[in-house]
Amino acid sequence: MDVLSDVIAIMRTGRPRSARVSWRAPWGQRFPAEPGSATFQVVLRGSCWFLPPEGEPFALCMGDVVFLPRGGGYGVADSPATPLAEPVCDPYRDAGMISSAALGGAGAETVTLCCGYRLDPARTHPSLWSLPDVIHLPARLGLHPELRAAVDLLAREIETPRLGADTVVSSLLDVLQLYILRAWFEGEGAHCTQSGWAAALADPAVSAALDAIHRDPAHPWTVQSLGERAGLSRAAFSRRFTDLTGKPPLAYLTWWRLSTAARLLQETDASVAEVARRVGYGSEFAFGNAFKREHGISPGRYRRTVCAPAS
Repeated sequence: MDVLSDVIAIMRTGRPRSARVSWRAPWGQRFPAEPGSATFQVVLRGSCWFLPPEGEPFALCMGDVVFLPRGGGYGVADSPATPLAEPVCDPYRDAGMISSAALGGAGAETVTLCCGYRLDPARTHPSLWSLPDVIHLPARLGLHPELRAAVDLLAREIETPRLGADTVVSSLLDVLQLYILRAWFEGEGAHCTQSGWAAALADPAVSAALDAIHRDPAHPWTVQSLGERAGLSRAAFSRRFTDLTGKPPLAYLTWWRLSTAARLLQETDASVAEVARRVGYGSEFAFGNAFKREHGISPGRYRRTVCAPAS
């Protein structure tokens, strides 16, 4: 798997939630902060205003997407002057994966899609922490056509749920988030030449090393072998990788191996010894010590406690 695919696969815990809401003016809704989550708002019809936790409100039009990678609080309203009501659309507390509601007055209609994921802080990829609190991707003609297509498919599934809708919606939410991240990193990477994950993913040498680590974490990588994969000397590669990602190459490799191990413990029945082998540890003892340093708990106990079925 490549880096962005892995970002999506590893960080989510539990089931995603989504709510389609038909708002009639006048209306205003407050969405409280949800630490340890990632939140989307998509405008399916009409227009509205987004009120960020800091800064000036900005207008949203049909097809616009707003992503909050750290679950910050915000408001959405028909006008910046409309008072914000307390939430009734809360995808995290709704019992089902898909819900719908009709709220507000009797004026012009706006339809939004509110979606959310719970994240496992120990497995959240560092690229997510490099993102701004609010990402706004406007629906401009010819811009991000894949993102627009994912939004359309998601809207149809939620508006008229059919057999298999839970699986389809869950998969489309993964696709939507992947396209959001791709649009952001590609857009930022086009002009970011200094540091950060946008620059790291746009840098051919660092990107090649990241791809190698993610595709085969069990390989006995060294700084030298990763540098050869990147086409740089050992020292030049180590310096560039650390400057762009914020972690030395082997520190990132260790973090990725142990994050992958946590996912395998949660999602598979593989023994601890097998998980250790699959992420590149020669002994269960060495793996157990490394896992406990990273996660603060032994692999066996992690599986028994942290990996309890999520609602």
